[in-house]
Parts: sequence; structure tokens; C-alpha cells
Amino acid sequence: MSDVTRILNAIERGEPRATDELLPLVYEELRLLAAQKLSHEPPGQTLQATALVHEAYLRLIGNEPSNWNSRGHFFGAAAQAMRRILVENARRKRGIKRGGGLRRVELAEATVPGSEQRDADDVVLLDEALVKLAERDKLKADLVTLRYFAGLTIEQTAQVLHISHATAERHWDYARSWLYAEIKQRRN
Repeated sequence: MSDVTRILNAIERGEPRATDELLPLVYEELRLLAAQKLSHEPPGQTLQATALVHEAYLRLIGNEPSNWNSRGHFFGAAAQAMRRILVENARRKRGIKRGGGLRRVELAEATVPGSEQRDADDVVLLDEALVKLAERDKLKADLVTLRYFAGLTIEQTAQVLHISHATAERHWDYARSWLYAEIKQRRN
């Protein structure tokens, strides 16, 4: 049993000091995952990797008791938390409140009009499509969440989901195609 799994079990039992022991063990790995994910986000992303990790960690260790049975299960939950945070951020950006996505920028920073709005729409469309995919095939939806929102590699994702590398590749190819078609249909 790894140190992380041992500490996660201690947190589940309600040991008060266990939460303090967990963050130093997983912080750098979570920060790397967040940085990888945010590096694929479009320009203009206001969320920083450190803030994303802290928010995800607070949601994971928050008020609701969680029972993680392994390191992979914990990082899967972290990926889901990061997904929710990024989707909430995108929904907030595309909302009519706060100027409908408009913000003041210097002329040197100006990009194609509406590109930030389209980026927020894309994240929301992806989230909606993932919910539909999860109804059909939860494993494939989990794989996409780990790859897209947590930035895991195929190999890392296969380990977390306890599937072979080849199966992860096949599921990834299928899920990407299915999501592309679903998002295209939702746009029309």
C-alpha cells in the first residue's frame, strides 16, 4: 500500500492530521497535471495551475467524506474536480452577466473578436457531450476526463482505469470520434 493510499484511508477514518500529510505527497503531481491541462487551454485563460490545484484539492478534501480505495481513484477524483472547475469557469465566461464575455484588453493583446467566447462554448459543449457519453459508456467518459481535464497520458490513464494500453488507445479513438460528432451536432 502506497503512502498516498494509507493517508487516504486515514482521512476516510477521520484522522485529523492525515489531511495535512496528504497535500505534500500529491501537490507537485497535481500541479503538473493542472499545468499540463492549462497549457492546452486557449490564450486568455485566467485560471493558473496553482489556483486550479488548490480549488480541486479543497473540493476533494472538503466537507463531504470521500472514500478513495487507491492512488488512481484519488487522481481520478482530482481530474473530475478539475473538470468541474474548468467548466464552471467557462460557463461564467460565456454568461451574459459580466459583460457577456467582453473584457477590456490592450490593443497589443487583442485577438479575433469572440474567440474567448467560442473557447468557453467549446468547454461547455464538451462537458455536455461527456455527460451524454457517460450515460452510454462511463469508462470511455472517464478516460476522456482523465486525458483532457487532468492531462494524463494514455499510459497513465490506462493505469488509473486498470485497463491495458491498447484498450485505452481504442477507447480514446472511439471517444474522440463520438465526441466530435456529438459536439458538431450540438453546434448545428
